Amino acid sequence: MAYEIRWAESAIAGLAEAVEYIARDSPSYAASLAVRAERAASSLSELPHRGRLVREYHDPAVREIFVGKSYRLIYRVETYVVSIIAFIHTARDLAKFIVDSSQ
Repeated sequence: MAYEIRWAESAIAGLAEAVEYIARDSPSYAASLAVRAERAASSLSELPHRGRLVREYHDPAVREIFVGKSYRLIYRVETYVVSIIAFIHTARDLAKFIVDSSQ
């Protein structure tokens, strides 16, 4: 059975921020990043446990896959649902992001 993919507002905002930033220099690369992120998320409907555990979350249900070399697509595997919870640049401090988003 395929898992449903749901994007949290914070993940959508993170992807939009990345696309807008990249589009300043390269609209085509920005569009490519958006497509790759969507494909990566969609691919989780069949193989949701393939991503690695995210050490900052200390939760075995939270995993990540990389989009390109610079972005982390972080998600939580639930019963028949994969919730995309963050799209973040690898240079950002994820621990700080977790604290900021929980407030």
